Amino acid sequence: MVIGVLTVEFSIPDSNSLKDKRRLVQSLLDRLHNQFHVAAAEVDHQDSLRRAGIAVACVSTAGRHANQILSRVVGLIQRETDLVLVDYAMEIR
Repeated sequence: MVIGVLTVEFSIPDSNSLKDKRRLVQSLLDRLHNQFHVAAAEVDHQDSLRRAGIAVACVSTAGRHANQILSRVVGLIQRETDLVLVDYAMEIR
């Protein structure tokens, strides 16, 4: 069993309230779960209007597969027009 963990930090330049931010982050988390069957949650910068940190986890039988899934998650986040990817880190165990 292999566990892949991805932490992502991004900014939300057009967010004017915590409600705007939470709507965008929750929408992203729901899409990640539905599209990639991963667990995802906001884990950092909860009280910041224009910053967010999320963690994404997946379980697989092969490290290569977990890496592919998490790389596709990063790709989806990079293509988001409402978010600006600041940093990410991936760990496969």
